[in-house]
Amino acid sequence: MISRSEIYEILDSYNLDDAMIGVLASHSALDVCDGAIEEGFRTYAVCQRGRDATYSRYFRTKRNKRGEVIRGVVDESLVLDRFNEIIREENQQKMRDKSVLFVPNRSFTSYCTMDEVEDEFKLPLVGSRNLLRSEERSEKESYYWLLEKAGLPYPDQIEDPDDIDELVIVKLHHAIKKLERGFFTAASPEEYHKTSRSLIKQGIITEADLKDARIERYIIGPVFNLDFFYSPLESEMEQLELLGVDWRFETSLDGHVRLPAPQQITLNEKQLTPEYTVCGHNTCTLRESLLEKAFELGEKYVEATKEYYDPGIIGPFCLQTCVDKDLNFYIYDVAPRIGGGTNVHVFVGHPYGNTLWRKNMSTGRRVAMEIKHAIETDQVEKIVT
Repeated sequence: MISRSEIYEILDSYNLDDAMIGVLASHSALDVCDGAIEEGFRTYAVCQRGRDATYSRYFRTKRNKRGEVIRGVVDESLVLDRFNEIIREENQQKMRDKSVLFVPNRSFTSYCTMDEVEDEFKLPLVGSRNLLRSEERSEKESYYWLLEKAGLPYPDQIEDPDDIDELVIVKLHHAIKKLERGFFTAASPEEYHKTSRSLIKQGIITEADLKDARIERYIIGPVFNLDFFYSPLESEMEQLELLGVDWRFETSLDGHVRLPAPQQITLNEKQLTPEYTVCGHNTCTLRESLLEKAFELGEKYVEATKEYYDPGIIGPFCLQTCVDKDLNFYIYDVAPRIGGGTNVHVFVGHPYGNTLWRKNMSTGRRVAMEIKHAIETDQVEKIVT
């Protein structure tokens, strides 16, 4: 793991008065860039050739003679053949020369290996570098381990498929879409074996991945992704903020639930089992009696990260939850960085973030505001790792 002292040495070479906010051009990059522009920063997007047009063309910034942005959010784009070429020293040096403060997202930790992120990426990361690995379910000290330490609720795990006695969800990678999900549900050992054999036959999952899959009880209820922000700089008000809540559109799951039950039964083998590939997000709010429970989840997570992952969570994080019929939260996934659904709040802000800050406050803008405050008060060391 790159030490914070090494990052501080790099930070000492930066011209923070002219710092840029950088991000891998995928996932929630538009949110990051939009928020940075709102707070007066210039932006730097690292793109992959063939997937760069969104950032290098369609959302490229245009500034007037005074340097004010009149269109777009991406000031500079570095277009690479592959995302993971961001790790190359020459590309890192280009960003250091621009005094780039880098905001990690899920694409960054998916296209680069965790070893590369922890040991080779020598740029100041806005957030908690040592927590990023906890997102990997295969790790011994994954977010499930941390949730258990924190005493936070999550769905029970079923160790043996033959012990399935109620509806479960089986979590594993998609065989072809390597960064996507090959999830499926089953309510009995027989259904588990039948569905898994069918998905293996279709090439959607592999036997090897199935052996390492996590089986957990299915929480029947709506999904709420709680978009939090924790500020180590705040000294007068609450350090934990709930900025907003989002939920997902998933293929082909959302298509299935729009069909009448008799029609679902007639689907052929290839259509029968829905896929859970996230293709979009929407925004929502919680009933107010649930807000305090949501804050309790966030507080417990923050305290656990401080205890087990010094210095703890910094900036944005997302607790992905389901709520059951008795209004109990269950955390089924954790993003120890900016969430994937925050783009729904670009420019207009999150409902709760707007209410708290009395202006349009997206996650991207909240990140940029924290960076701006850190620079102005000479506290950047507190928000980077």
